Amino acid sequence: MFLLVYQILVLFSLLVFFGIMLMNLRDLAPLPESGVARGPFVSVLVPARNEMLNIERCVRSLLRQDYLDYEIIVLDDGSTDETPSMLRGLLAEAGTRMRVLQGEQLPPGWHGKAWACFQLAREAKGELMLFTDADTFHEPDALRRSAGALVESGADMLSLTPRQELGSFWEKLVVPLVYVILMSYLPIRFVSRTKIPAFCFANGQFILARREIYRKIHGHASVRNVLVEDVWLCREVKKTGGRVVAFDGTSAVSCRMYRSFQGIWEGFSKNLFAGFGYRTAGFFLLMLLVSVFYILPYVFLAAAFFGAVFTPAMFWLPFAQVLLAILSRLAIAVKFRQPFISALLHVFSQLALLAIACNSFYLIRSGKGARWKGRRYNFS
Repeated sequence: MFLLVYQILVLFSLLVFFGIMLMNLRDLAPLPESGVARGPFVSVLVPARNEMLNIERCVRSLLRQDYLDYEIIVLDDGSTDETPSMLRGLLAEAGTRMRVLQGEQLPPGWHGKAWACFQLAREAKGELMLFTDADTFHEPDALRRSAGALVESGADMLSLTPRQELGSFWEKLVVPLVYVILMSYLPIRFVSRTKIPAFCFANGQFILARREIYRKIHGHASVRNVLVEDVWLCREVKKTGGRVVAFDGTSAVSCRMYRSFQGIWEGFSKNLFAGFGYRTAGFFLLMLLVSVFYILPYVFLAAAFFGAVFTPAMFWLPFAQVLLAILSRLAIAVKFRQPFISALLHVFSQLALLAIACNSFYLIRSGKGARWKGRRYNFS
């Protein structure tokens, strides 16, 4: 009887997550197609550290925007690869549209991206500021549409969910979990419809903010020691009474976050435990729930097959749990233009998530700190 009740509770929880996901599919509207060629002046701000594989593609896509009133400022954050020489070549192509800054030494108590963005914002002239990563690619109408959507909504900050470009097997396995977590656990409607800071979403790959609100929250100085700085920027905006909106930006912006297993391992290890504010109890509770909801159902199914025990508690309810999880993954894959293989390998992605979570916890609690682009961080 206990096992039956347990399986029913797990299935009920998954149905709740499925309902949140369906609601989010409706509420995360596509970035509007409308917009005007002229509008508020926009400063496009790109921090770059060792981005030789991405920087040319990113900047050239920004130079092709059909929005007229904007500038591009790129900050070379102490790159040791070919990024600086590539930026010099891009400057020759861009003319007065683009500037390149040399990053200052990283101060104590700051993480690299926040410090780079803070320096960029100091030089920005725009009424609006777009913070975007060097590994993004922007369709020609991305700036026009996003600036138009921000003005039309009356919001103070806008963020998009770019299409994640997935090359290797490990990218297909792990990177889609970013949107699985977003769509399954956070009611997105509350991001814009309530002032409660707990309901926050922002993606650092594309954040468009009004200058006034950015200065009001003291910019990236307010998140200088927060590795998941995008979500915490959203929190700071909402704490000061600002309004944040989010759109599905897969038709406007794409991003290749990582290109190798090592990049995925280091990047997710840097952010995972930090995303919980280094709270051990909450972190391990989530890992336990991940195991219960997405891994143990397969264990029950295997036990049912090998033991030929096809009861509701051992087989049919776990089968329904697995089916529900895969259906949710397939719906999310369609929404964000992800390969279906990512959904079908859901259990393996959850196992990878647990492994990364353990590494993330170990790096911080051991005192080693999370490693990213030649720097180590431990703000716990």
